[in-house]
Amino acid sequence: MNPQYGPEFTSSSVPSPTKFSPALFVVAVLLATSVFINYVDRGTLAIAAPLLKGDLHLSASQLGILLSAFFWTYAPFQVVSGWLVDKFNVNWLLALGLLIWSCATLTTGLLHGFALMFVVRLILGVGESVAYPSYNKIVAKHFQESLRGRVNGMVSAGWAGGPALGTLIGGLLVVRFGWRLFFVVLGSASLLWLPAWIRWMPRGAGLTTQSAGRPARMLQITAQRPAWGTFIGLFSFNYIWYFQITWLPFYLVSQRGFSIQTMSVVGGTAFIVLGISALLCGWLADRWIVSTKNPTRVLKAFCGGGLALSATAFFAVFLIPDHSIAMAALFFSCAALGLGAANLWTMTQILAGPQTAGRWAGLQNFCGNIAGMVAPALVGIIVERTGGFFWAFAMTSTVSLLGAFAYIFVVDRVEPVRWTSS
Repeated sequence: MNPQYGPEFTSSSVPSPTKFSPALFVVAVLLATSVFINYVDRGTLAIAAPLLKGDLHLSASQLGILLSAFFWTYAPFQVVSGWLVDKFNVNWLLALGLLIWSCATLTTGLLHGFALMFVVRLILGVGESVAYPSYNKIVAKHFQESLRGRVNGMVSAGWAGGPALGTLIGGLLVVRFGWRLFFVVLGSASLLWLPAWIRWMPRGAGLTTQSAGRPARMLQITAQRPAWGTFIGLFSFNYIWYFQITWLPFYLVSQRGFSIQTMSVVGGTAFIVLGISALLCGWLADRWIVSTKNPTRVLKAFCGGGLALSATAFFAVFLIPDHSIAMAALFFSCAALGLGAANLWTMTQILAGPQTAGRWAGLQNFCGNIAGMVAPALVGIIVERTGGFFWAFAMTSTVSLLGAFAYIFVVDRVEPVRWTSS
């Protein structure tokens, strides 16, 4: 069915703000910090994989299962978390989620067997599932449209910076102090975010433009064509992203012959490039949307075009034998991925509106993170059976091109859906 839309994106009689208030800037920084912690914690297993695999005597397929286990709970719990943040106090749900995932990270360093580590990775997924529904709810509720590209850019820079710091510094710490101490210290440090959030989390009703109606139901969301465009787009975006944060370190060491130190520098730099690109492109999208009053054109260009460029360059990483040129292609792929990193959530927040943003984001992140369930395990199986990474890279690039198609052609107009009351 064709969606119904609200008013066009136009300037109101009250000028849209172009800068954060001090209070909202602190909230944006705290959200970015929490997602930074989120991605450091979920990416630690990939960083420690070369040493952990030998220490625990794991096969490639077992390692793939551990790398994907997080998503077995993270993806389905997105739907639950999306419902919860629209119904209960989103600030405290986010705090509870961080408490759970930090404790799970800490506990990982104390384990010695495959089975227990598998269980803790499942718990980690439950805790982290509250993150993106909470971010979208808070941004849609408290930030005007003219600021959302920037706050989403800060959040995206946080999730790119997490693997960047984790890969760049974490790899060096793992080599020097061992992977067990790395998990324990990291999980303990993550808990320091909680007091700051309790002190400065946003309070009040939020934007006065919210309607008094109830949030749309899940079935109402899935009846919208643009919703499926965002679902497929995020699945494809996440497929290439989760390949990078789970198997890229192992690929660089085992296939390119990099030392762990070199892998840490290369991988960390790639993620830093992605974070800078996301931060810059969120700002550029805000400026372009305000000047053109056409979020459809802007967000499709950033999300669809960026994903297509990233997919093409990523396949070139495997095909190019020269290490320097291949790593340049990797950096370009990450920069292109940054075009959509912030703006795909701006698209969701505009379409869903403040009251339904949590549920839409939960459904979208559920579909998107099925890629996390599939990609790491599937790559492990492919590598074990073929002895190489060609088909893993080829499949990843193909899936990403599918996502570019979805953002450009399946998503219709990027305007608020006018939800009908049940």
